[in-house]
Amino acid sequence: MTRFLSTLMFLSASSLALGPAPVTGMTGADEPKVDPYNQSKVPLEVEPPADYQGKRVLLVAGRQSHGPGDHEFFAGTAILADLLKQTPGVWPIMARDGWPKNEKLFESADCVVMFMDGGGGHPAIQKPERTALIQKQLDRGAGWVNLHYAVEYPAKVGPTVQSWLGGYYETGFSINPHWDAEIRTLPKHPITRGVKPFTLRDEWYYNMRFVDDLKGVTPILQALPPDGTRGTPAAKARAGQIETMAWAFERKDGGRSFGFTGGHFHRNWADEDFRRVVVNAVLWSAKTKVPEAGAKVEFDPADLNKNLDRKGKGEFKPILPPMPKK
Repeated sequence: MTRFLSTLMFLSASSLALGPAPVTGMTGADEPKVDPYNQSKVPLEVEPPADYQGKRVLLVAGRQSHGPGDHEFFAGTAILADLLKQTPGVWPIMARDGWPKNEKLFESADCVVMFMDGGGGHPAIQKPERTALIQKQLDRGAGWVNLHYAVEYPAKVGPTVQSWLGGYYETGFSINPHWDAEIRTLPKHPITRGVKPFTLRDEWYYNMRFVDDLKGVTPILQALPPDGTRGTPAAKARAGQIETMAWAFERKDGGRSFGFTGGHFHRNWADEDFRRVVVNAVLWSAKTKVPEAGAKVEFDPADLNKNLDRKGKGEFKPILPPMPKK
């Protein structure tokens, strides 16, 4: 409760100032001004030393999308990279704009994470050679993690994506409302270590197109959405049923994958359980040990106002999630 209250106090005070004005330091005039849109200090496509023996995680951030505070792919991926650095033996390598300039980074990645716009414009399926490249990495056992919009693919590539991810968002079948997901229980799994039940508002997709009989799929985050959010015939047919918003998938090739539908609102990185479930999942997908108490995910809420995409004028005012119950 103390952590949550302190986070809310910070967010209320700062209002996540995502407009064109620079954000000043917390102590006032003595602090240098910070340009929230300056992304130049984020290291891109930096590989570890040649003799590095740890895990390499390739993080691919999508291009600019949506309005201020939504789909902050670059800033969110930079936060995730910093969180992963807190686990010894993990080297995050960040790329931007939907695809690495150096495609050879895929070949040595123990896990590939995509946080970007998906659907028909999904970078992984834009060209046959890209799809083949991803398939090659998964065939050798690389982890595959898709966050938020990146779990959406066209139905025409559905069977391929199911073999990659275990399930995906299919337009006309799945649904993507904004709602307060109350995660009441969590399964026993390395991804849930140190994660407590929580309630958080996001654009939680559900009614995924999963593999038959959920073979290899373990639901990680589940909640009961309001029936009024069921906007497709397939979703309406499941009225009153629990839905899965994040899942682990153990592939036939021996690799591991993770689908996570949250991440629309940039502010949600301020939630410790949100951060930990994502970081744990990346570690698990990379086949590295997840600590018994969960991954370390220390975070300064001021980082929410760094490395943002410049999306024009306007200020994003967060709709804060419900207070957790005692």
